[in-house]
Amino acid sequence: MIPWRTYAERYPMLIAALTHAKKNDRMAHAYLVITSNPDYRSEFPLLLAALRVCENPLPDGGPCLECSQCRQLLTGIYPDYHLLSPTSKAREIVIGKDSDDPDTLRWFEGQFHLSSSSTSGWKIGIIQEADTMNESAQNAFLKTLEEPPGKCLFVLTTGRASALLPTIRSRCQLLALTDNRCEYKFPRCSDVPAILENLVLQEYRSLMRTEDCTRGLLEISSSLLTAAQLSAQERWAPRLEAAKEQESSGVKMIEKRIDGEAGSEYRRSREQFISMIHAWFAQLVLLAEDIPAEMMPNPEILPDAEKVRKLFTPERARRMLDAAENLIAALNTNVNDELALRTFCLSINLLLRKAPR
Repeated sequence: MIPWRTYAERYPMLIAALTHAKKNDRMAHAYLVITSNPDYRSEFPLLLAALRVCENPLPDGGPCLECSQCRQLLTGIYPDYHLLSPTSKAREIVIGKDSDDPDTLRWFEGQFHLSSSSTSGWKIGIIQEADTMNESAQNAFLKTLEEPPGKCLFVLTTGRASALLPTIRSRCQLLALTDNRCEYKFPRCSDVPAILENLVLQEYRSLMRTEDCTRGLLEISSSLLTAAQLSAQERWAPRLEAAKEQESSGVKMIEKRIDGEAGSEYRRSREQFISMIHAWFAQLVLLAEDIPAEMMPNPEILPDAEKVRKLFTPERARRMLDAAENLIAALNTNVNDELALRTFCLSINLLLRKAPR
């Protein structure tokens, strides 16, 4: 986990405002953490919750992360900590039937109308990827934000704030953790730049090379679902084993959650896979236009800038980016992934043959 002091160094004004609010007991009841960094989205809400419940704040106002309340939060055993995240295959948070419908908004809201069992008395509610709430769920949660129960802290996270209703955003204090880069974390993500380099940045063109690159991208794409399934099974394995010793209905519920979480994780990985391809070509254009490599959001995924400038004019690079954007449009519809990737790689090959260097 990224320590509190690291956030204080990266975002000094934001952290100073939060610690000042805690010292004066003026923390907001709801925060919206906006960041493209998945680590920030998963970790910072816990640190923010620790700031709220900490028994022994540090001299600078930050959470100690050592007291019983902080330790319970960080180890996942805080009794009044409730997490809502997309676990369905559709990667969508729905309103649900009632408070007994797990992993829905109604279930989540129902937790905050029960008596607190924590020493601090504070209830913590975190909604990960809040932008996946459908419109009905967002409208329902709006009522909770307008009239929150006492001693409750809600933290919503998103990488796409525009997907949230303006009324949701306006009732949360916005915390923007921007770092001008995307953190890519999906299976074999480090292989994608090399495949794209082999596809685009070689002076010798051949259909065989194009086919090799296509197969490389397809192998990565097809591995995402398997990796997501294994990851979900590993996370739920202890609880599944415990449930097998009890009633069968509990086993079925956990198996349903494993299946849903695997589907959700697959969709997230697939989005990152598509995003990396687009970022690679977008930065290709920037380099061709003589933008310094050190100013790139993700310079680590591109090869030598001089090689790019030798082979590409800005106009030629933009044609490559157009092809990548056509791929994104195709992958965001019901087009078969293999067909879309093969069409994309062939279009790159044709553009390289037709466009003069």
